Amino acid sequence: MADDPFTLFDSWFTDAQASEPNDPNAMALATADAKGRPSVRMVLLKGHGPDDGFVFYTNRESAKAHDLAENAQASLLFHWKSLRRQIRIEGSVTPVSDAESDAYFATRGRDSQLGAWASEQSRPLDARETFEARFAEMQARFDGQDVPRPPHWGGYRVTPDHIEFWQDRAHRLHERRVFDRDGDHWREGMLYP
Repeated sequence: MADDPFTLFDSWFTDAQASEPNDPNAMALATADAKGRPSVRMVLLKGHGPDDGFVFYTNRESAKAHDLAENAQASLLFHWKSLRRQIRIEGSVTPVSDAESDAYFATRGRDSQLGAWASEQSRPLDARETFEARFAEMQARFDGQDVPRPPHWGGYRVTPDHIEFWQDRAHRLHERRVFDRDGDHWREGMLYP
């Protein structure tokens, strides 16, 4: 049994990668604006570890980015139905460096790179055709050349201070194992189901 949350996360994530049919790295990201109004959406985990926290990428002009600018706290939830497990993570959020964002952006497929330029994420769109026309404009603009990272696009790092591992058990007698950051160490405990 792992005694630190990142080792346990790695083990569960490896299991999910072997069993989940789609996007084992999908996680719900919950944010709240300055007034405390919550919002949740699915994003993809793109990096994690004791020194890295949990990293995802997005348009920094999106609704989630505005929430994070006003309130730099977030919750993540991984739910792996095939394993009957979930992991909840809570912590502070900071932007990743431009160098780290550039490095990840370079690994994305070309159409995903062009989409990052074409999309005005979270803003009203009058018709799908408008977005498709913007995408075609980006195809023409960057024809024959590498697509650089847009200045408004980058990553965020959730640095956890609380992680809960939930395992389904018969008769709703679930197991809930929690880790809370205590300075440079983690304190482990359990919760009633």
